[in-house]
Amino acid sequence: MTTIEDRIRALPLWKGPIRIEPLKGGLSNESYVVTEPGGRHVVRFGRDFPFHHVYRHREAMVARAAQAAGFGPAVDYAEGGMMVTEFLDARTFGAADVRANAERIAALLRCFHIEMPAQVRGAGFIFWVFHVIRDYARTLAAGGSRMAGQLPRYLDVAAELEAAQQALPIIFGHNDLLPANILDDGKRLWLIDFEYAGFNTAMFDVAGTASNAGMRPEEANAFLEAYFGSVPSPELRRAHAAMQAASLLREAMWSMVSELHLDAPGSDYVAYTAENLERFETALAAYRDR
Repeated sequence: MTTIEDRIRALPLWKGPIRIEPLKGGLSNESYVVTEPGGRHVVRFGRDFPFHHVYRHREAMVARAAQAAGFGPAVDYAEGGMMVTEFLDARTFGAADVRANAERIAALLRCFHIEMPAQVRGAGFIFWVFHVIRDYARTLAAGGSRMAGQLPRYLDVAAELEAAQQALPIIFGHNDLLPANILDDGKRLWLIDFEYAGFNTAMFDVAGTASNAGMRPEEANAFLEAYFGSVPSPELRRAHAAMQAASLLREAMWSMVSELHLDAPGSDYVAYTAENLERFETALAAYRDR
């Protein structure tokens, strides 16, 4: 049988002998660092995940667009669910790093949102978190999820949070701003992992960054202000608080769906579901208190 190492060694990219090392940290894909005379590269294996609305041809297109716009690493190869990108000699952010670099990240997101559409090709893709939540609920019900009894409540809450949103311009969003998808090379910030990228409103990226980094309400409000460059209205702050809860609900339901359909090495989806549900309930309570 062809092994992953065989597939990596067979790529027509290498300029000499290679060394392959696993790269830990992904929740759904397998990644490796390849060192060869021409430098270091990240090789990532994935497949289409229709249950997550993930299609590798679109991810590769966005990765190339991000390279062209100066936000992501160079794409050396993308074919058949395998993507090879330049290895960035950079530090992967954690939640504390995001909170400490909030203004830098707000500026990065503003530029990404504005500049990416000029580089995106092919059919447009819209990411609307409330549609994703509704579709996840259908997938979970059809798959007999252990969480099926909670789905009516999640859908009611999602409708409540959607009703709190404000009309905003359409931008091109990353839509998966976990701290680990932001890197710092000491001079500038980079974005990686574009599986969920698509047209959206800025609110999801701004709220997702805040909720995934565990920002306190005052930190999240400051981040919102840094992104928009002015003091946000009470309605916009309310929409932001609602979207933070929606972001965490979507992450929890992503994990519930993954419990049914994925088996990535080292990933404990049941624990990840529980972690995000706890954070969602906290964010929902904070929104309702507001």
